[in-house]
Amino acid sequence: MTKKYYITTPIYYVNGAPHLGHAYTSVAADVLARWHRLSGDEVFFLTGTDEHGQKVEAAARTAGLAPQAFTDRVAADFKDMTRRMNISNDDFIRTTEPRHKAAAQALWRRLAAAGMIYLGAYEGFYSVRDEAFYDEDELTTRPDGTRIATATGAPVEWVVEPSYFFKLSAFQDRLLAFYEENPGFIAPVAKRNEILSFVRGGLKDLSISRTSFTWGIEVPDDPAHVMYVWLDALVNYLTATGYPDAQAPRAAFWPASLHLVGKEIIRFHAVYWPAFLMAAGLPLPGGVFSHGWWTVEGEKMSKSTGNFIDIRPLVDEFGLDVMRFFLLREVPFGNDGDFSRKNLIARTNAELANGLGNLGQRTLSFIAKNAGGVVPARGDLHDVDRALLNMAGLLPARMTAAMDRLAFHEALEEVWKLIRAADGYIDQQAPWSLRKTDTGRMASVLHTLVSVLRVIAILLQPFMPDAMAALLDQLGVAADARFFASLGANVVEGTILPAPVGIFPRFVDAA
Repeated sequence: MTKKYYITTPIYYVNGAPHLGHAYTSVAADVLARWHRLSGDEVFFLTGTDEHGQKVEAAARTAGLAPQAFTDRVAADFKDMTRRMNISNDDFIRTTEPRHKAAAQALWRRLAAAGMIYLGAYEGFYSVRDEAFYDEDELTTRPDGTRIATATGAPVEWVVEPSYFFKLSAFQDRLLAFYEENPGFIAPVAKRNEILSFVRGGLKDLSISRTSFTWGIEVPDDPAHVMYVWLDALVNYLTATGYPDAQAPRAAFWPASLHLVGKEIIRFHAVYWPAFLMAAGLPLPGGVFSHGWWTVEGEKMSKSTGNFIDIRPLVDEFGLDVMRFFLLREVPFGNDGDFSRKNLIARTNAELANGLGNLGQRTLSFIAKNAGGVVPARGDLHDVDRALLNMAGLLPARMTAAMDRLAFHEALEEVWKLIRAADGYIDQQAPWSLRKTDTGRMASVLHTLVSVLRVIAILLQPFMPDAMAALLDQLGVAADARFFASLGANVVEGTILPAPVGIFPRFVDAA
């Protein structure tokens, strides 16, 4: 039975250009979307841009542009990053679109009708950079007297202004009960514990409107207020399903299966968003997964220090699928990671060029030269053949178990265990010697290797779609036989194979 799978990235804030961290989240979501499509699920994959708020208004002013012109420019840059990283999103949402404004105002009205919004005045600390409110115990004072948010280092300012409030305090017990009933809702475990601690510490009503700036969605029936950017932004996940139209073509995709977010915005997604949905009487998403941050050579990414990484030049230099692979292979998803050019080159050469690339090239080149350029006959299998084929047969289940936990690096390690085993199998069976002594046995060895390569290439498609498409072409696998449902099929003896071409060249750093 076909299942619906709805996955989202956070919508990226347009106060600056896209960087390595944005690409990381997008690639992870893309791999999951592709994995579920190949599994036979009906997938909806959403990404986009968050374009309102005081910080965007300030960035536009600095750039000498009107806010809409500024957001148009930066949103186009994010769309380009999405295209360059081969992200297979089904929709790209912008919070300045009319459909989103209508959805945000519809949710506001629903919350108001439920008695969950009231007018008051906000007096407290606010960070423009984080677009977040902070309590006194969440602040630190620098030596120069500047107050900053302890968690992020962002400066805060004292704000006094009229504001509408959401009755967040009414949802403390309901949220804790929900977390208890759905232990996998927040991941990884460290973030779940962080959120539990925050909610158990007590929830205060949340300011959800501002009057000190105008770049936002107007509050229904009170245009002097614009919506707090995080209430506005979170609604995007509903907007894309056609909300509030229950008959919209994508309405059935709600609730979302998974929200992927960076660790700095876990509170908004794991506390505020579920509370908004509970108040509105809407189903809650299946889960929120918070991944870590990338540093560069041990330092936090920053334009001022010159280590701010736009991934697109790296794609031009190393190749798209190399970068996609590296991002999810290098660091356990959920942990912080450090980007190092040295590590990128080392992993590219060791696992792609010398590993998978070499396995494919030595197998297919040998077939081209010594087996007529066709898939050899299977013949009688030996125990060593069955052992390798059995390992390949177990790979889908092992990968699925890792993918279900978003352990991308573990899923890839399962593949590379098989690649290393296949390399050892070639060395042990020595088809170059069998060519002189037993061509039937040689054919069985080569058939086994083609079968193993086929499984590897099909399962790696979500990670490296272009490279694996090229490998599957060289293996003679038809386009309609590349889904996971085809994994149990046998390779077809006698299939004519195209001339083999190397997929992953070794990289030599000119520097």
